[in-house]
Amino acid sequence: MPLVMIAGLPSTGKSTRANQIKEFLQDVNKVKVHIVSENDIINNKELHKNNLFSDPQKEKELRGILKSEALRLLTPNNVVILDAGNYIKGYRYELYCASKNSGSTQVTVETICTKDEAWEWNVRRPEGERYSKECFDALHLRYEIPDSRNRWDSPLFCLQSHESIPGSEIYQALFLRKPPPPNQSTQSAPLSSANFLNELDKITQAIVAEIVSAKKCGAEGTIKLPCHGGIILENISGSCSPAQLARYRRQFLNYAKLHPPSPKETPDGLAQLFSQFLNTTLSALPS
Repeated sequence: MPLVMIAGLPSTGKSTRANQIKEFLQDVNKVKVHIVSENDIINNKELHKNNLFSDPQKEKELRGILKSEALRLLTPNNVVILDAGNYIKGYRYELYCASKNSGSTQVTVETICTKDEAWEWNVRRPEGERYSKECFDALHLRYEIPDSRNRWDSPLFCLQSHESIPGSEIYQALFLRKPPPPNQSTQSAPLSSANFLNELDKITQAIVAEIVSAKKCGAEGTIKLPCHGGIILENISGSCSPAQLARYRRQFLNYAKLHPPSPKETPDGLAQLFSQFLNTTLSALPS
């Protein structure tokens, strides 16, 4: 069922809006709603937000926990509200793809106010819940504004601090439109022969291992791998992690189950198909 993604800068009223949307959907439309709260997870783990948002690895782990919890709660009978900053465009794209593959609709709600107003609200918080000025300014600099022209940010509701939530419009966007169709590579299909799948699994595993090895040596951009007659890969960035490559490999294997190559295809040909898939996938990611 639907996912409501809250996005906004520090101290702009994200949790307030999340609770208002929950109350509207529960009281008016009798919908079961779960809130996955960034603040709750930080407090439960006894973390300090200034230390957390100053450590990229810890922040990445927090985003992973939020995403995992939100997707776990996405069921046919629930609405999930993800109450967090969600300020990274690529992360919002990941959430969009995940909700799309689960057959869910999604909306983005951005909370907006001036930086001075947000800082005034911040200093009124209890001392242990305030952002430091350094952290507050850093999050403003890193914020990637949602854009309704991006399919992963649309439909987008931008709310000023003095505005009421457009409850009816949010409900209609969640329940009265069809979810985007899942990618073909994620749809179920009959498996082809075990020998073919085993061979393809070995080939793609070897290619991913070669990419990881090349990245450890500092390779980025366009790289050429000597395996399987020479494979040229493009758009390999330093931020492309082994976990991401493993996910793309699984997507390719699912796609191959749905659209099996010719039985006469050689191992080198299968390797070239995987490299083409990687090049297409990487080039389509948001910059």
